[in-house]
Amino acid sequence: MSEAFRGCGVVTLTTDFGHKGPFVATMKGVMLRREPHLNIVDLTHETSVYFPAEAGFWLSRAYAYFPAGTVHVAVVDPGVGTERDIVVAVVNGHAFVAPDNGLLAPLLARAVEPLIYKLAPACLDRIGVITRRISRTFHGRDIFAPVAAELAMNRLRPEDVGPRVETIVPSWVDEPLVLEGRVRGVVIAVDHFGNLITNIDASLLAAIGRPLVRAGAHEMAMRGTYGDVQPGEYLALINSFGVLEIARAEQSAADGLGLERGAPIFVRDGS
Repeated sequence: MSEAFRGCGVVTLTTDFGHKGPFVATMKGVMLRREPHLNIVDLTHETSVYFPAEAGFWLSRAYAYFPAGTVHVAVVDPGVGTERDIVVAVVNGHAFVAPDNGLLAPLLARAVEPLIYKLAPACLDRIGVITRRISRTFHGRDIFAPVAAELAMNRLRPEDVGPRVETIVPSWVDEPLVLEGRVRGVVIAVDHFGNLITNIDASLLAAIGRPLVRAGAHEMAMRGTYGDVQPGEYLALINSFGVLEIARAEQSAADGLGLERGAPIFVRDGS
C-alpha cells in the first residue's frame, strides 16, 4: 500500500541525546549527504534518557502538526546493538522509524489500520549502507538516518523495508485505569517549567462532572490556564496537547510536590 505514504522531504528527530557532543548533528549530516534539500526538524532531544515511553508520548501527540509525508525518527534505544528489532510504521500518511522497544506502542494502539514493517538487512544493502561499518552503539546515525532520508525522498517505500508484522513490543507504561467516576494515570514527563504532564487524555474526564485531581498530598480543581490562580498556587488543567497537567503558577509543580516521572495521579468526581 505505497499510496498510504509519500515522502514530502521533511524529517523530524526525537531522541534522548541532549545537546552535548555531535550525536544529533552527525545524524543530520548523514541524511543531508544523501539529500541536501531535506527539511530536518528537531522535535526534542531532551526526553528522559533510556525511557522510550516519554518519547513515544510526545511523538504521538506532536506528529499531526506536520504535513502528511513526514518521516519521524525516534531514537531512545537502550537496547542499541542487541537483537531488538527496528520498525517502520505508517499512520495517517506519516512514517515512523523507531526501535521496537515500546516507543511506538501508544501511537499504534490508537491508529486505524496502521502498517508496520520490520527492517530487514536486505533493505540496508539496497540503500547502500555498508553493514560492516555500522557502529553497535550508534544505530541512529548508521541505520535510522539513512533509512529516514530514503523514505523522505521516496527512494525507499515502507513496504520495501522488510516483512510486515502485526504486533510490536508493548509500552513500558500502562494505559490509564478508568472506573466509574474515577481515573488513575501517571506522570509521563516533567517539562522545562516543572509542570507534571500526565498520560490522562481529556476525553477520559468528559464523564466526570466536577473533576478533582490529586497529586501527592494535594488535591485541586480543574482550571482553564495558569493565570486563573495566584502565583505559587497549584492547579490542574488540560494542556495544549490535550492531556491532564499539574502545574504551579509561576513555579515548579515538580519541585513543590516532590513528584517526578511515574508518580500516580488520581481524578475523582467532586460533585
